Formats: sequence, structure tokens, C-alpha cells
Amino acid sequence: MSQHRRRTSAKQESKRQVLVVALAVALVVVAAGVSLGLWTASGGDGGSTGQEARASREATAAAPPDRAPEAAPTPSPTRSYPLSQTPRTIPAVRDHEPARGPGWRPGKGDRVVVDDPALADEGRLVAGELGMTYAGEKDDEKPGDLRLALNGDKGANPESYVMTVRDGRVRIDGPSDAGVFYGTRTLKQETHDGGTAPEGVVKDEPAKAERGFMLDIARKYFTAGWIEDRIRELGDLKYNRLGLHFSDDQGFRIESSSHPEIVSERHLTKAQVRKIIDLAESRHITIVPEIDSPGHLGAVIDAHPDLQLRTAQGSAVQGAVDISKAESAEIVDDLLNEYADLFPGGPWHLGGDEYQALTRSNPEASFPQLAAAAREKYGSGATVADLTTGWLNDRADTVRRHQRVPRAWNDGFFRGTSVQAAKDIQVAYWTGKEIGARAPLEYLQEGRKVINYNDEFLYYVLGEPQTFVYPTGQRIYEQWTPRVLRGTAAVPARYDGQILGGSFAVWCDLANSQTQAQVAAGIRMPLRATVQKLWNPGEPELSWAQFRALADRLG
Repeated sequence: MSQHRRRTSAKQESKRQVLVVALAVALVVVAAGVSLGLWTASGGDGGSTGQEARASREATAAAPPDRAPEAAPTPSPTRSYPLSQTPRTIPAVRDHEPARGPGWRPGKGDRVVVDDPALADEGRLVAGELGMTYAGEKDDEKPGDLRLALNGDKGANPESYVMTVRDGRVRIDGPSDAGVFYGTRTLKQETHDGGTAPEGVVKDEPAKAERGFMLDIARKYFTAGWIEDRIRELGDLKYNRLGLHFSDDQGFRIESSSHPEIVSERHLTKAQVRKIIDLAESRHITIVPEIDSPGHLGAVIDAHPDLQLRTAQGSAVQGAVDISKAESAEIVDDLLNEYADLFPGGPWHLGGDEYQALTRSNPEASFPQLAAAAREKYGSGATVADLTTGWLNDRADTVRRHQRVPRAWNDGFFRGTSVQAAKDIQVAYWTGKEIGARAPLEYLQEGRKVINYNDEFLYYVLGEPQTFVYPTGQRIYEQWTPRVLRGTAAVPARYDGQILGGSFAVWCDLANSQTQAQVAAGIRMPLRATVQKLWNPGEPELSWAQFRALADRLG
């Protein structure tokens, strides 16, 4: 065989070997691809759910949208995800156990299911908000499900909840429907504007049982629609109290059947109030009504001038009824009884503040009729302050008959009287500026329950009269806690359990100073700061700038 033919044969053999190797490699690649595809679709160990695949395609990686997202996970057999990050919400969640996974976001056609019919309202609400389908009670599980359940934990805080994001589904458990509702508020914020609920477990509960907003609708008329908008806002922020101060010198703002003559021209009908109450109940908000007495009754006095308090010289005292007259008590009790049938719930605010008879240097000399009534009812040494305390106790008796818990402003409680305010009357502490001011410790040492309305932080007074200035969210966020009851100093931690919570308050002393829209804008950040400190009074993790940016993102 010639040298040339041997070289040609060798070249051909080499080509054949290359073709064989290439074919073998191609077969391995194809086999691997088929195997991987079958493994991914199998749903077995490491298999992706539809929700995970959607999350991977959208490259969410469970990072909250207000933070810079990490690199999107590349689909692979190992499904490697970074540990999830704590969700950013207002108020902030108390605890989050991170996990690896794509997280969850609502998809079209995904279901909301419940384990208990008592959660139907919460289920329908969140389904509508997230664009999901409410499917009612179901035992089966599907990818993308949001399941709401009662866990039967009677020893837990009834407003607590546990939210688990795992395997492309979400489960929210709580000992009550209120707790489950708050879990849905967290989920709503997490998924706001296309966000993703991070993988892992949220364990959350409020520090304070009362998280309130009080609105003065007596001095300024607010429309029913505006109040309803605030209820929706409050619900999403996990507030649970709405105080309505609807009787004062400037107006009486709710329809009355027992005394229609006292009602202002611009007022809410009972039908409108019932609608407000229904909306509040759907957001687990209790309305706390207030008919202030024996001061701040100018609207009643306008229709019943014979009840107005007068001095020994015959001068009328603004807003004050003469509590020596039985008719004064009768008309106030008529109103308390009437509205107890309208408003459900436990707390009832009796007012009790700024009774002008007690601002005189010698009330007994200025108002001899009150002094005489005090002595007749409580003995020879009784004072006008005793008579006023007795008035408060009598009104408390009236609301107790409706299974209500009475409360009053702190300047309705007096030092050194022979008649003591009933022990169960809660203290709404707002100021230390009244005549004969009593420090918060005096009430706490008596064992009273206190609600924090600190006027240096939580009073939004229209027109900024006297020394008031509009409060800022930043000051509340950085300096206030529920233990700061007066001024800027906190009471000792041992009294924390007696402080039921707090309330941000809007007072309309100069009613035309702001429009409804301006009020809503002005209280937006203070409301968010207040509830953050009521849910968790500890040092916030976020700076004020970060907190404000989060609020702006969440809307």
C-alpha cells in the first residue's frame, strides 16, 4: 500500500471517530434535557409549583419592592433562592422567620379559602382587594391559595396572627377573626402595587389593645363619605377605635328621636351612622361615642336655655348646664340611653372636662345653688367638686346599664374630694394644664386604666389656637411612646400594663381653618407614626426618612 493511501485512510478513520464522539455528546445533552424537563414538571422533590414558576419568571426573589432587588434566581434543578427579607409594612411586623423561596403574589384565578364560616367577611374583603376568587370553605389545596383559619389558641392575644408563605401558598391563622383580619392587612401591604409577600413566617401582635383616632364632628361637620374613607384608612393601618365627639357648644351632629330640637341643621342621619358602624365593624373598629357633660353642652342649652348654669349675679356660663337641676340630668340620660341603642361596643366616653364652674377661685360662692345641692346630696362639708364628681358617677351608672365601660377626660377627676370617681371609669389623659392639674402617676397609682391622648403629641387642633401647633409624624415617631402621657417624660415601665393604648385626636376649635381634604392630608403621617408606636413602642428599625418613603410607596 502506498504512503499516500495510508495517509488518506488514517484521515478517514479520524473523521469517523470525531463523528462518533459528537453523536455521543449530543445524545447525552438531549437525554439530560429531557430528564431535567421531566424532573421540573413532575412536582416531586424540588419540583416547581405554578406560583413558583410565575415568581421566577417575574424575577421577584421575595424581596420587598422598596428595597433594591437581588439578582433574579435562575431556574435550575436546585431552586436556589436567597433568604427572604422581612416585609416592610405600617405598622412593622413584630417577627419574621426568613426562608428560601420565591414568595407569593396574588394571581388571576387564585383562591381565597377559609376553614371557618366566621371568616367569610374577611375572606370576601381580601379577595376583592387582591383580585382573587373567594371560594368559601374548602379542604383541598391548590397552587396560589390564600387560606384563612382560626387556630383556637385561647391563651393568645386575640389580635395576634401567624402568616406562613410557603410552597406557593399563604396561610393566615389567628385566635379570632380580628387577628386574621390584621394578617390580611399585612398581606395587602406586602403585595401592594405588584409586590411579593416574602417566603417565611410572620408572627405578629399589637403591644396595645387600644389604637385609636378621635374626631370632633360637633364643631365641624364632616360628611359621612369622608368618615368612611378614614375608616378604610384606619383599618388598613390596624387601628381598632374611632372616637366620635358629636356634641359640643357649636353643634349636635347626629339625628335624635328623644330630643330632635337640639340637633344641628347639618348632621348625620341615623341611617348614615348605621352605615358607618357597619363599615367600622367590617374593619374590626369599635366606635367610641362621646356626649360631653356637664360642660360643652351649648347645643343643648340653645334649645333649653333654662338649663344654663348662672352665677350668683345671674351671668350665664358658656356651655355649662346647671347640675343642681334634675332636668339637666334627665336630658343627658335621655341622650345616653338613645345612642346606646345605636352604637354597639364597650367603651363610652362621658367627657367630664372643663366644667366652667370649677374654674372659679371660689365655686361655692360663685354658684350657691350648686353648693346647696352638694350639701343636700353629700353632707355639710360637700363641695361643688363633689357634686360634679357625683354627676360623673351618675352618668357612668346610666351607660353601665347598657353594658358599657365609662371613661372621662382626666380633668374630670378631682383631688381631695369626699366623693370619689368610680374605680372603673377609665382616664382619657390629655393635658396637664388644667386648674389643679394631677400628674399621670396619681391616676396610675390609684390603679386606674388610662388611655393616652397626650396633647403635646397627639392633638391636631384646627387653626392652632392658644399654644397648640399641628403635630408632626416625625415627632411622634421619634419621641413619643404610650408611656409618655404628659409632656415628654415617660411614666415608669411598671405602669405600662395600665395604659390601654392611645388615640390621635382631631379637634375643630377653629372649624373653617382647614377643609376636609386638608385635614386628611395633615393627619396622614401622624396617624401612621402613632399606630407604629402603639403596635410596637420600641425603637423603630427604620429611620424617619425610610418610614416616610415606605408610607409614600404604600399610599
